[in-house]
Amino acid sequence: MPKVSIIMATYNRAEYILESLQSIQAQTFKDWECIIIDDGGTDNTAEILAPILKQNIRFKYFMRTSKYQKGLPGSRNYGLDLAQGDYVIFFDDDDIVHPQNLELCVKELSKQNVSFCRYLRNVFFDDFDYNFEFSKDYASFFVTKSDVEKLLINELPFNSCAVMWHRTCFDGNRFVEHLMYAEEWELYSRILSSDIKGISIEKCLFFGRKHADSNTGEFYSNNPIRRASKKDAILLVLENLKEKQLLSSSLLRYFVTMATDFKEYNLFTQIIALLELSIFEKIKWQFFYSTFPLRLSVYKLKKKSGKYNS
Repeated sequence: MPKVSIIMATYNRAEYILESLQSIQAQTFKDWECIIIDDGGTDNTAEILAPILKQNIRFKYFMRTSKYQKGLPGSRNYGLDLAQGDYVIFFDDDDIVHPQNLELCVKELSKQNVSFCRYLRNVFFDDFDYNFEFSKDYASFFVTKSDVEKLLINELPFNSCAVMWHRTCFDGNRFVEHLMYAEEWELYSRILSSDIKGISIEKCLFFGRKHADSNTGEFYSNNPIRRASKKDAILLVLENLKEKQLLSSSLLRYFVTMATDFKEYNLFTQIIALLELSIFEKIKWQFFYSTFPLRLSVYKLKKKSGKYNS
C-alpha cells in the first residue's frame, strides 16, 4: 500500500490550522503522514496543535531550521527532505481538504503510468459549507510536456494545493527559496517541462480560503515583495524554457506583454538580455512592447463601444 506525505507549511495561522488538520483527519485514505513545518510564527500555533499531535502520531510538527531560508518555499523544501511517502502533496494551513482527496489521487497514480494527479480547486470566504459531493464518477485527461504553455498562461492552472506528485518528481527539483510569490508556478512548470506525464481529474478535491493577508491577496494589493518575486519567477521560467527549447513565439509574446506591468524592474530589458535574441528579434519585440499599451487602449475602447460584442 503506498503512503502519502502531506506537507503543510504554517506561519501564524492558529485561527485556521486546526480546521485544516481536521479535514485531513477525515480522509477516507488512511496511510498518510502530515509534516507541519512552522516558519517561525509568533502566535499560539504550538499550543493549538498540542492535543492533535498527541492524539494522532501521523501529524508531525517541526520548526524550520536555519538550513532553509525563511518563507513558504524553504519550509516546503524542509518538508520534502523529511517526507517518507511514495507520493507528496502540499496543503495550506487555512484551507479545507475534500475527504476523498488522497483516496482518488492515489487510485489514479496507482492505476495509470503517470507521475502526478491534478484536480480541481474551489475557493470560499468566511465559514465553510461541509456538504461534500462524494461521487467517484468524473472525467479525466492526460497532461504532458506539451501542456507547459497552458500551465504558464493559467489556461490549465496548477494551484499549489491541487496536485499530488510521485516523490521522484522532486529528485533534483526544489522550490527556489528566495521566491515569496509564484514559487509553485515556477517549480511545477519546471517539473512538467522535464517530459513527465500526469492525469487531471474533473473533480473538486480542495477548497481554498480567501482572505486579504494571503500571498495572492498581497500580490494583487501591489505588495513590493510579492511583485519582485513574480518578476524573478518569470525570469527563471524563461531560463528553463530557453534551456529546454520550449519557448514558443506565443509564450514569448505572453511574457513580453506581462513585462508591461513590471516596468519598475525593467523586466522587458532583462527578458531580452536573458534570451540573447538576434538584432532583428530585439527590434521586433521592442516594437511590440512599446506599442502594446496603445493597442490595448484601442482594443478597450472598441470593446466598450460594442464593436467586438457579438
